[in-house]
Amino acid sequence: MALHHTEHAVVLGGSVAGLLTARVLSETFAKVTIVERETLEMAAVARRAVPQARHAHGLLACGREAIDQLFPGFTEDLISRGVPTRDFQSGFRWINNGRHLFQEESGIIALSISRPFLEWRIRAHALAIPNVTVICGSAVALVGSAAERRITGVRIVREGGERLEEILAADLIVDATGKATRVPEWLEALGLPVPEEERVELELAYASRNYVRAKDAPTGAAVSMMLGCPRGGVMLAQEEDRWIVTLYGLHGNVPPLDHEGFTAYATTLASPAIHEVIRDAEPISDAVRFRYPASVRRHYENISDPPEGFLALGDSLTSFSPVYGQGQSVAALEALELRDCLKEGLDNLASRFFKRAAAVIDTPWSIGVGSDLRFTADLEKLPESARQMMDYMEHLHVAAEHDPVVARAFLRVVNLELPPQSLMAPEIAQRVMKGVGKPGVRAGAAGGVQA
Repeated sequence: MALHHTEHAVVLGGSVAGLLTARVLSETFAKVTIVERETLEMAAVARRAVPQARHAHGLLACGREAIDQLFPGFTEDLISRGVPTRDFQSGFRWINNGRHLFQEESGIIALSISRPFLEWRIRAHALAIPNVTVICGSAVALVGSAAERRITGVRIVREGGERLEEILAADLIVDATGKATRVPEWLEALGLPVPEEERVELELAYASRNYVRAKDAPTGAAVSMMLGCPRGGVMLAQEEDRWIVTLYGLHGNVPPLDHEGFTAYATTLASPAIHEVIRDAEPISDAVRFRYPASVRRHYENISDPPEGFLALGDSLTSFSPVYGQGQSVAALEALELRDCLKEGLDNLASRFFKRAAAVIDTPWSIGVGSDLRFTADLEKLPESARQMMDYMEHLHVAAEHDPVVARAFLRVVNLELPPQSLMAPEIAQRVMKGVGKPGVRAGAAGGVQA
């Protein structure tokens, strides 16, 4: 049955996911309304609704390319405003399980950009679209019919004034309110099916601080990251000649916020790379902490007959562990999938989109969960195939210290350009097995890779 088209779409949330969604919807709907409880300022400021914005964020190559498709010239806009670029392999110091990744030009381009700066520029481009408007308010319930299996609007309360409730009627409502979304509760209240939730408990705590990036700082040291360890960190060069340093820990490993404690925590990591910079660097902010209890995936794609007039995107659909920097890029890829779905029409949009979004999510979810399981589960209870994959990845990190082909293959998977299974391809597996016996450079050893 053809969908009744009211020419109006509503996006709940003015996050990166919400803004990219609004961009896509503006091509199909005559009017797109973003409902956001905070005033969306035209400046690079950390919003209260996004406390994680004051921490290090990563935009993967696939995410940057996806945003460029939505906003042509976006990368050039950022570079013209002083955002540093780096090659993902030669310009980064990757430390995986204590092993340095071989540094060589890969052609995979990364932007060293803060979350507030990225949001500002996406916001500027999205809100310049004539048929996109913003209401400063909060959504409090969905409006719809279980009998017709359709969402027809959203109940909102505008900020300020008398805070009276009103209903926004719409042909499509998109939930981009983030990992703390209440929308499943609202669906259940209407008698509509709710998605199954998959949780991976992490007890992740991380703390971040900004430092002056001195002129004589290592020019190629864009990042140093420890993966596969209960403690780790990332150090990114950002706009305005500053470093952002984020230290994290799982299951009770909590980075201190005081200067001495924060600096000392960096000495406990698998590599001294971060400590070597911050021990003498000038701090320009206090340390701030954020806690992330669990990764959550909501399986809307498993609902056999999802209600029409409703979609979820971004963290509302899947909230990834921040350690792997996947969330923003996955949201951009989901927005492209939505664009393709809309080109096919509005009939059965929910079912089509959720299945395509699930295919996008599968790879980054398996990458993050596969790494986190070594800390969140009894390894003896894991399937033999999972333990074999962990062993193989240990061998791969050893080989990637001195084999640029293996190193590049790993980074292409990290950037979601290839599926994890590609690391098992014969031409890569042969290099991995051949490279295991070669001497490598453990992080922190004399003669370690220098930026």
